[in-house]
Amino acid sequence: MKKFFENRLTDIKESYNELVHKVSWPTKSELANSTIIVMVASIIAALVIWVIDLCIDQIMHLVYGVAAA
Repeated sequence: MKKFFENRLTDIKESYNELVHKVSWPTKSELANSTIIVMVASIIAALVIWVIDLCIDQIMHLVYGVAAA
């Protein structure tokens, strides 16, 4: 059981060391630019999905409208 906790402590120390010394964190401007890019891409994707949904809705109304007549 003692070995288990020693291994976990070692894992935590190694994770901390990696986060502090090996990870390259973005600058504020890089983070802001990335955020804007993600927001724009998300809006574009949402608009594309919305247009596809409208088209499918119109097709379904046409199909079911013709089928009901």
